[in-house]
Amino acid sequence: MRKQLNTLYVATEGAWLTKDGANIVMSVDHQERARVPAHMLESLVCFGRVLVSPPLLGYCAEQKISVSFLTNYGKFLARVEGPVSGNVLLRREQYRATDDPAHCTRIVRNILAGKLHNQRAVLGRGLRDHGNKLTTAASAALAHAHRRLKFIRTVLMDDQTVDLLRGHEGEAAQAYFGTFDHLIQVPDAELRFHGRNRRPPTDPVNALLSLVYTLLTHDCRSALETTGLDPSVGFLHRDRPGRPSLALDMAEEFRAFLADRLVLSLINRRQITAKGFLIMDSGAVVLKEDTRKIVLTAYQERKREELLQPFLGEKVAIGLLPFIQAQLLARHLRRDLDAYPPFLWK
Repeated sequence: MRKQLNTLYVATEGAWLTKDGANIVMSVDHQERARVPAHMLESLVCFGRVLVSPPLLGYCAEQKISVSFLTNYGKFLARVEGPVSGNVLLRREQYRATDDPAHCTRIVRNILAGKLHNQRAVLGRGLRDHGNKLTTAASAALAHAHRRLKFIRTVLMDDQTVDLLRGHEGEAAQAYFGTFDHLIQVPDAELRFHGRNRRPPTDPVNALLSLVYTLLTHDCRSALETTGLDPSVGFLHRDRPGRPSLALDMAEEFRAFLADRLVLSLINRRQITAKGFLIMDSGAVVLKEDTRKIVLTAYQERKREELLQPFLGEKVAIGLLPFIQAQLLARHLRRDLDAYPPFLWK
């Protein structure tokens, strides 16, 4: 297992990143602002107008530090990396599994079982933590969605095709996001949640969710590549040029407990308010620079927290979970494990 390494986020407009020995140096207006040793980095993520020198790009490629470029608003643009060191035998097993309908269905079923379990856990935690503050109608709606997700998770066990499983995933998403607004405990009308929307997000909550989902997918892709799997060939998400389908598959297990709970925490603790967003002429809602920095800091801090990984029976840092799940998937594809064990948050 590769040890947990750090991701360096650069969100300062006009930053110029260069290499000085084994350090990454950030300068703004010809003044050095920061210096970070590269040996503990796994990836570098640049938001907006950030420039990276060719020597630094070459050094990052040699050191297996991926460099990703995103817009100011978190939309993925490009990724630069050195030679891929994937295990060809493992990837052949991965491709065989995706082409085998029965095997693919078994893996997707377990991924979605983990996703729905974690969605139920988030709703259940909301009922326990905020039950005395909720209206009777809100409590009833959350309890109904909680039961509905349990029922759908049971039905998944009988589905025989991936398309049927995708249909039940959509039904679960409606139940979950249909009550998500009840988990927001601030009265601000601008921070209400009326349903999931994206490309572009048109309200602050969806803008936050989209950004954190992007960060999570980036981490899952890094974990898969570290393990030797092909992040572009998934089981739940169909193949599409440029889409990291397997990274999106893996992110499904972590969206509720990591991304959604982080967004709820930032809003409910008033670390983020409606003033931290901009409404563009197109109707898209985007994060201001200070708000984006708050999210990035909180995401990194959350990844350092530890919790119990139920399959291993050990406490691990949250940031290590994608690497662990990638290893477990690889072990299943190599037939060391009879089934893929999804991550279940308790």
